[in-house]
Amino acid sequence: MAALEESFPRGGSRKTHKSEKSSQQPVEHDNLFDVSPEEKSNKRKNSQKGPAKTKKLKIEKRETKSVKEKFEILSVKSLCEGMRILGCVKEVNDLELVISLPNGLQGFVQVTEICDAYTQKLNEQVAQEDPLKDLLRLPELFSPGMLVRCVVSSLGITESGKKNVKLSVNPKHVNKVLDAEALKPGMLLTGTVSSLEDHGFLVDIGVSGTRAFLPLQKAQEYIRQKNKGAKLKVGQYLTCLIEEVKSNGGVVVLSVGQSEISSAFATEEQSWNLNNLLPGLVIKAQVQKVSIYLFFFYFLKKYFYFMCMSILPVCMYVSVRACVLCIHPRTRVVRLSLRPVFLQPGRPLTRFSYQRLGAVLDNVPVQGFFNKAGATFRLKDGVLAYARVRSHLSDSKKSCSADAFKPGSTHKCRIIDYSQMDELALLSLRKSVIEAQFLRYHDIKIGAVVKGTVLTIKPFGMLVKVGEQMRGLIPPMHLADILMKNPEKKYHIGDEVKCRVLLCDPEAKKLVMTLKKTLVTSKLPAITCYEDAKPGLQTHGVIFRVKEYGCIVKFYSDVQGLVPKHELSAQYIPDPEKVFYPGQVVKVAVLNCEPSKERMLLSFKLLSDPETKNESASNGQKKGRAVNIGQLVDVKVLEKTKDGLEVAILPHNIPAFLPIPHLSDHVANGPLLHHWLQAGDTLHRVLCLSRSEKHVLLCRKPALVSTVEGGQDPKSFSEIQPGMLLIGFVKSVKDYGVFVQFPSGLSGLAPKTIMSDKFVTTPSDHFVEGQTVVAKVTNVDEEKQRMLLSLRLSDCSLGESASTSLLLLSQCLEELQGVRSLMSNQDSVLFQTLAEMTPGMVLDLMVQEVLEDGSLVFSGGPVPDLMVRASRYHQAGQEVECGQKRKVVILNVDMLKLEVHVSLRQDLVNRKTRKLKKGSEHQAIVQHLEKSFAVASLVETGHLVAFSLTSHLNDTFRFDSEKLYVGQGVYLTLKTTEPGVTGLLLAVEGSAAKRTRRHARRDSETVDDNEEEEDPALAVGSKKKHTLAIGDKVTGTIKSVKATHVVVTLEDGIIGCIHASRILDDVPLGISPTATLKVGKTVTARVIGGRDVKTSKFLPVSHPRFVQTILELSVRPNELEKDDHSALNTCSESPVEKIKQYHVGQTVTCFLKRYNVVKKWLEVDIAPDIRGRIPLLLSSLSFKVLKHPDKKFQIGQALRATVVGPDSCKAFLCLSLIGPYKLEPGDVAMGRVVKVIPNEGLTISFPFGKLGKVSIFHVSDSYTETPLEDFIPQKVVRCYVLSTADHMLVLSLRSSRTNPETKSRIRDPEVNCIQDVKEGQLLRGYVKSVQQNGVLGPSVVGLAQHSHVSQCSPPKKELFNKYLPEGKLITTKILSVNHQKNLVELSFLPCDTGKPDVFSASPELPLLKQEERRPEAKGKDLKEKKKSQKRKEKNQKGQEELQLSSQEKKEPQKPQGKRQGKMNKKPKKAGAPEEDDSGVEVYYREGEEEMEELKVGNGLHCGSRLGSREHPGSCFPPGQMKPTEVPRLQLSSGFTWDVGLDSLTPALPTRGESSDSEEDEKPRQATKKKSKKERELEKQKAEKELSRIEEALMDPGRQPESADDFDRLVLSSPNSSILWLQYMAFHLQATEIEKARAVAERALKTISFREEQEKLNVWVALLNLENMYGSQESLTKVFEQAVQYNEPLKVFLHLADIYTKSEKFKEAGELYNRMLKRFRQEKAVWIKYGAFVLGRSQAGASHRVLQRALECLPTKEHVDVIAKFAQLEFKLGDAERAKAIFENMLSTYPKRTDVWSVYIDMTIKHGSQKEVRGIFERVIHLSLAPKRMKFFFKRYLDYEKQHGTEQDVQAVKAKALEYVEAKSSVLED
Repeated sequence: MAALEESFPRGGSRKTHKSEKSSQQPVEHDNLFDVSPEEKSNKRKNSQKGPAKTKKLKIEKRETKSVKEKFEILSVKSLCEGMRILGCVKEVNDLELVISLPNGLQGFVQVTEICDAYTQKLNEQVAQEDPLKDLLRLPELFSPGMLVRCVVSSLGITESGKKNVKLSVNPKHVNKVLDAEALKPGMLLTGTVSSLEDHGFLVDIGVSGTRAFLPLQKAQEYIRQKNKGAKLKVGQYLTCLIEEVKSNGGVVVLSVGQSEISSAFATEEQSWNLNNLLPGLVIKAQVQKVSIYLFFFYFLKKYFYFMCMSILPVCMYVSVRACVLCIHPRTRVVRLSLRPVFLQPGRPLTRFSYQRLGAVLDNVPVQGFFNKAGATFRLKDGVLAYARVRSHLSDSKKSCSADAFKPGSTHKCRIIDYSQMDELALLSLRKSVIEAQFLRYHDIKIGAVVKGTVLTIKPFGMLVKVGEQMRGLIPPMHLADILMKNPEKKYHIGDEVKCRVLLCDPEAKKLVMTLKKTLVTSKLPAITCYEDAKPGLQTHGVIFRVKEYGCIVKFYSDVQGLVPKHELSAQYIPDPEKVFYPGQVVKVAVLNCEPSKERMLLSFKLLSDPETKNESASNGQKKGRAVNIGQLVDVKVLEKTKDGLEVAILPHNIPAFLPIPHLSDHVANGPLLHHWLQAGDTLHRVLCLSRSEKHVLLCRKPALVSTVEGGQDPKSFSEIQPGMLLIGFVKSVKDYGVFVQFPSGLSGLAPKTIMSDKFVTTPSDHFVEGQTVVAKVTNVDEEKQRMLLSLRLSDCSLGESASTSLLLLSQCLEELQGVRSLMSNQDSVLFQTLAEMTPGMVLDLMVQEVLEDGSLVFSGGPVPDLMVRASRYHQAGQEVECGQKRKVVILNVDMLKLEVHVSLRQDLVNRKTRKLKKGSEHQAIVQHLEKSFAVASLVETGHLVAFSLTSHLNDTFRFDSEKLYVGQGVYLTLKTTEPGVTGLLLAVEGSAAKRTRRHARRDSETVDDNEEEEDPALAVGSKKKHTLAIGDKVTGTIKSVKATHVVVTLEDGIIGCIHASRILDDVPLGISPTATLKVGKTVTARVIGGRDVKTSKFLPVSHPRFVQTILELSVRPNELEKDDHSALNTCSESPVEKIKQYHVGQTVTCFLKRYNVVKKWLEVDIAPDIRGRIPLLLSSLSFKVLKHPDKKFQIGQALRATVVGPDSCKAFLCLSLIGPYKLEPGDVAMGRVVKVIPNEGLTISFPFGKLGKVSIFHVSDSYTETPLEDFIPQKVVRCYVLSTADHMLVLSLRSSRTNPETKSRIRDPEVNCIQDVKEGQLLRGYVKSVQQNGVLGPSVVGLAQHSHVSQCSPPKKELFNKYLPEGKLITTKILSVNHQKNLVELSFLPCDTGKPDVFSASPELPLLKQEERRPEAKGKDLKEKKKSQKRKEKNQKGQEELQLSSQEKKEPQKPQGKRQGKMNKKPKKAGAPEEDDSGVEVYYREGEEEMEELKVGNGLHCGSRLGSREHPGSCFPPGQMKPTEVPRLQLSSGFTWDVGLDSLTPALPTRGESSDSEEDEKPRQATKKKSKKERELEKQKAEKELSRIEEALMDPGRQPESADDFDRLVLSSPNSSILWLQYMAFHLQATEIEKARAVAERALKTISFREEQEKLNVWVALLNLENMYGSQESLTKVFEQAVQYNEPLKVFLHLADIYTKSEKFKEAGELYNRMLKRFRQEKAVWIKYGAFVLGRSQAGASHRVLQRALECLPTKEHVDVIAKFAQLEFKLGDAERAKAIFENMLSTYPKRTDVWSVYIDMTIKHGSQKEVRGIFERVIHLSLAPKRMKFFFKRYLDYEKQHGTEQDVQAVKAKALEYVEAKSSVLED
């Protein structure tokens, strides 16, 4: 190792220069550890030699400068992991050590970094939860001042941004650089006691392969002196000396003698080098050079340096002893210390604190300044001090310069800490630190007022930061003068608060403060100790506890006293607990105090303040102007408050208060009137309800006013008689009843039992405070001034319900009209417009937005800011798009939200004018609902009618089944025939029994997206309170396991829930994390939140209902191991805030919750409180997956998704499973067809409202006659984005674009510009139109003259429409290309295209001779037609060529397309008129054709040349017929002889884009005439292909792929239910629910009545369909029909299974209860129900089911039922209970071999081998028939052969033989 160091010098070593060789001593005389005087003299002599002296000084100067530049004072930045450093214990806590490091640094050693043995002991203690006797705490193992060798384990950053240094004293890490062979006697090491032995101690020195032993004799002195006589314990830190090394380092003997250790130093024999040098070693080194504060040493043949803050008197070339402070692991830089206290190892530092800590000093002189490090100061007492440049030397970095800190300059500073390692006081010159109120807990005085910053709010209180590294606690009782339920609403993190110190314990670092304003601002003297409490002293205190004998009041520093019962008040208080409460701030007087006994007697009886004496002075003046109760007055509004109106009673302006509920008899109108009444408004006829000294309470309820005016209000109890009807208002609502107050001030109680004719669960659901009610007096007690009331409608009738209902409605509408008049007086145009709008008005508005829930928002009203809405129901199924103008009718104006509700329904917009009769009855449809009334429309005329929802003041409660909803039918009796100022007719509703219901909506539509299906298991125990807080560890048993969550039962029946995201740290994709947990398993979890049972929201721990929440738990290993767990964010009110932490493009792991069939999205959970949605189109690029997402994605499955964006309206994250969704050019995405435009293309919609267009030329790579035939709205297609320049995307559906890796054949390539067209090229296209001036389309224009259209004589224009209609697909040839005019000349002639003549099927058109073809005849019409045709032809030809170069052409084609669009418009307008003759224009969108496509021949003879084609240009020029060609037959049917067998289309659907087979392609490649043999072979191949097609259609194993295929199959096998079910599934895959229902109905009618099972299969499938896609009503209807046509029991059982599999447990339970009543004699029902109950982990319920089954079933069935239940217990429940059931049964029926056999089977599956063998042993010793015994012996033998050994097999055979012999002997006897 030494040789290696010499060859490769490291660290601070200097190189040897040739010029210095003469001055160096020989190596053999160089002693590394001791420098003799002779060497010193020799060096001095050598240095005085002539010429070498100057050179050497230069080199040394240069080297010293470089070393000095590299050197920097030890700082946190210079630390690194693995660095070995010497430290001093500064503080000892229970869980960590605070270590002082050199240069004022500080580090921490955790309790698990002492040694491995100590950590193991800690784990044992945690496991057994009891303290170990032999395990010492850290304060017992370490003491301040102890020197320890450390290694830096990690460098982290705290929350405040400061660096945190974590250290380890584990010998395994500190002595890692040593190995067994390097150990030598005399080496000084550190270690920890690992175990106690009989004759000594095993010490862990961290060297692998070495056992260190400390004999007891050598430890006696240490135990006596250092350990105070106590034996050494595990984990005790020792500084040891190696005395003896055995077995080549395998065993070492240690010594801990203080004298030996303190004199030990490193020697040459110990083989120390830079790799294994340890801190704390004392070495001998030679001083080579002394600079300012810097010393260079020579040691280990290297140079080292030492930094000293003070000048030490050390000379050069002197041998000194130094201590190693630290060694850098990479640079090998070694730092030394010459301080004497370090030169005696094993001795602790004596001084580890400074008395003047925290003092502010003036005029402290600077001793020295270190650039980038700091400055040293000399204090007055001689102590050296140091301030760091970065943190404490100045407030700004600019002022930290050497000029500002010249030696001798003075500064103001503060002592903030003391460094034991440096014996330095640490200073700070920062102004903020000097002016800080406190630096340590010792500085804080009890009772002082301090300022702090809120850190966090916990259940146990609020943590406040009051200084650097200091924080205090404010208990919940002290957060305010009153108890706060939701402190997080008042206090927020970061707020500055002003507190007062209640308690401060500096040693324990405990600080308790209060925020009670009375205490903080109190000027009275504070009691901080019992000595301060002098009799007569008045001060403020806090009631700590209320007892029967008085109150205990607490002061500062836990001083407390008693206020006896007789001192609580001047009046006697029988029950103090009703008057006082804990936390109440009170003013007390000290009566007596005994400090020695810590007793204090207090009193609340204080001298009254002088202010109270004068309060009655002005009372006499107000009596003359007093207002009497029951008086009607006029008032003027002064000010609005949140609870009501502050008013002045006219004319004397007496202040009064008018609450919101007393503004109207209608509860809903109170807030509305409060909103629109303004200061200065006058209200007339207001009633005075009550009067006190300070305020008057008023009421404006018309019912109460009329009662007082009519004199029907009794003034005293003597006037009240039972049976009287009184009108009053609800004063308060209690759990036991409602208190009603009357205008005179009298009040009574309406008990819960006579509150309503309906059953009352919660009184607050029926009545609210301030509501007007009619009460009937039932009982009067004049002595106690009490009366009982009844609020039942049957008791409190005011007359005919119709007249009461009309009166309430008129009153409500009258008040609303009053609100309109208030609005019209406002200056705002919006308010005035709303006031003028009445129901029934028709507006013409523009659709502004279509919301996600289907509702519409309109714009274009009279006022720009007007909000007009129409619900999804009022859209009436109309297709509405943004920007459309529609006529709407106003239903209602919401004057509180400033919204107008309208309807698009045509029967309302276009209402009929018909005369209506008063009192006539009409059928109406409810269109809008308010709280007090409803708006309906008459079915006959469409008039809007208002009717009251209540017929009595007390009629305010409705069950859900009684509530009206929009769209429901009602019968109304008209009371007015003309709409008044309200715009509505008035009516009353007839009998509720006549109401009709509209078609029920799907569950997924009616349920709000935010609602979640409640797990029944979570409802159990949700009412139990718990005392747990977030962060607590809990243990529980898994109750049930769902796909997305696990329910856990904790102690005391508390329910917790573990979300799928909180089970594993790293979740593999595709798995369900909940599957890793099993029912009954015990788990340890951490509480991370609490969810409210009612609202499903996560509540903060300070919420009063948090104790009743369902706890959200986490079992993630990393959250269980660490204390810094992640809790759910419960402080944020809005879910929108929670999803802001996710950004677009971020990848998250989510868990599938369900697939919403209606909305077509996947609902997922990212976290328990964060949800997301994956639109179906973003879930995959595969059609198979999109058709059956339920097969690809399972509930609870983990998915990796990309965040696309937040859905702000619903607080969901929008996710994608196909990566980032940007729809940029080149992207492939899935879309839905929304519109099919004939002959043009498709409109495609994408998620998030984006739209795109697909031209017919981009629908496919191969054109067809009907390219858009297969596209229907809502069909899913894969699209390729061509461009996004316009607001509408340009798309392509070509498979060569969307799926290029398939390399499908491109028959018709893309043409983007005229440069893509070449002469002689054959292309296909679609006829667009025939026009005079050509086609004004977006593509290349082609012109075909009449002579190039057909060989026939010029046809009539009508024939063009017949044979060349718009959209027809034809083939054309490019004759010439004119780039200047942007025109292309085309030809449709058969000799050019190889296709039949376009008019060849017309019998009235003979063929023209060559010379008869003139371009002039019929020119115009023909030209226009041909242009259209040519465009279409070009589109379809050329796909084969693009197949080879599609990847290279994609990018260049995009800009060409854009340029072409601009280029085409000009030539198109001018192109056609330049020619005299007309023609057909065609435009192109596709590319070039392959050369093989040109090789097409004319029509050949039908027989000999069938299917053969020839290139037309090979022998003859264009336009010239071949000599051998004969005229073709002209048939009226349109048949031509040109069609060969190879052009026949098979009935099978094509599997790819290319429809041509290999046989088609081969003839096209022929370039010459084929021989007869070749033609015969082709004919045979064609016939074989036809045979193959026929066989494929006849193949019974062929899978049907269309509705026609299924129809053929069901015709052939009409009674096969499998075929019918497959047919239904085929339609369901395409989400065609109605078609699937129709197939099921066909099947039930078709299948023979004898095939009962086949029909039952269809019924079950129909039940499944209705359960998944139908409503509850449709399911019930199908179920009732199935019961009629099938065996009822089977149908019931099947439906129960369907419910169970779809997790509709509530419906399944109800169905089983019906079955148990109807089929109670059927054991199958009881067994099924038992399995259902056990499957839901309800063991107790299954026991009751078994008992009920045994009571209902006959006795002969008991054994079978019990055995079945026992088997179910084995599979689903408790195996022990199952064994008990079997044992009990076998004890009753010991010879039931079938039970024994089942018991054996179950035990083999679920039990141990020992249990199985025990049962076999019992059964083979029974006295059964030999045949049965043989059966059991055989089973026993088979079991042992499979699971046992050979010996076990032989043992069974021996027992069988023994049984046979015993039987034989019995027979012989």
